[in-house]
This record gives sequence, structure tokens and C-alpha cells, in this order.
Amino acid sequence: MSAENQQERLIQLGWVIGFVDGEGCFSVSFVRQQNRTGRRGYKLGYQVSPRFVVSQGASSVGSLEELKEFFGVGHVYGNPRYDNHREHMHQYMVSDRSDLKETIVPFFEKYPLRTAKRTDFEKFASVLEMMEDGLHLTCKGLVEVAEITETMNRRKPRTKLIRILRGHTPEVQDTGS
Repeated sequence: MSAENQQERLIQLGWVIGFVDGEGCFSVSFVRQQNRTGRRGYKLGYQVSPRFVVSQGASSVGSLEELKEFFGVGHVYGNPRYDNHREHMHQYMVSDRSDLKETIVPFFEKYPLRTAKRTDFEKFASVLEMMEDGLHLTCKGLVEVAEITETMNRRKPRTKLIRILRGHTPEVQDTGS
């Protein structure tokens, strides 16, 4: 690889890391699936859904397409807004667990983020590892995932997540705010 190509690659890596630091989100959500408890992934009535998302307005959707091309996984989705915002939003999203584990996590382990988002990424990666080990399919593991998740991004109060799980996991105690 020539020096010029190496320089271009470094610039591209810096752009990706900076873009994700500013506009990206590593999140884990819980989807109630009470009618699917017979299926392996829904044993406790909740699906645990990890996602890596980068959002932009419609006028910058090309940058999301560049991320998709760079990583080679995920999709770009439109997210129409019907409020007082000037343009619709778009998202580059990776939600397939194998894509997250094999592509997204190794990239950000090799090229760490520089902002507080790095801590969210590390927690996200630990939740993915727990899911690989099947811990999210146990009551204790599901609560542990919820406890990690509540410290990420918007810092959801623990009582809210525990309340979500309580209806299906009665042995979980609300231990405070």
C-alpha cells in the first residue's frame, strides 16, 4: 500500500471515529414478547435488542451510506418526521448480532472512540458478550443486562427498567432509585 493510500485510510478512519463519537449511539432495548415465551430468544417474555445507530438529516444521508459502505454491514433507513423539524431523519443501523460482534465491536476495540461514548461502547460490548453466553435468557442475566443498560446513554432510572421486568420476573426486587 502506498503512502498516499495509507494517508487516505487514516483520514477515513479518523472521519468514521469522529462521526460516530458525535452522532452515533450504542443502545440496548427491551421488547416485550409475552406471546413468544416458547421460543429460545424470548424465554422470559423479553427480547434484548442491541443496536448501533448513527443519525443524520435527509440532506446528509450520503454520509450514512458511506458508513454502510465502510463497514459493509447494516442498513440505512428513512425516519420521516411530521413535526416542526426542517427535514426527515435517516439512520444507519446495525442490529444483527453477528454483524455487531464480528464487525462493529472489533473495529471500535481497535480504534477507540475519544468521548464519553467510549464507555457506552464498552458496556454495549459487554452486553453482547453476555448475550453470546446466553445470560440474557436467565432472570438474573436479564436483570444484569438491564442494570448495565440503565447506565448507558440517557441514564434511564433503574426503577423504570426493573419495573419493566418485574411483571415477568417477580423475584426481582426494586432496590431503590
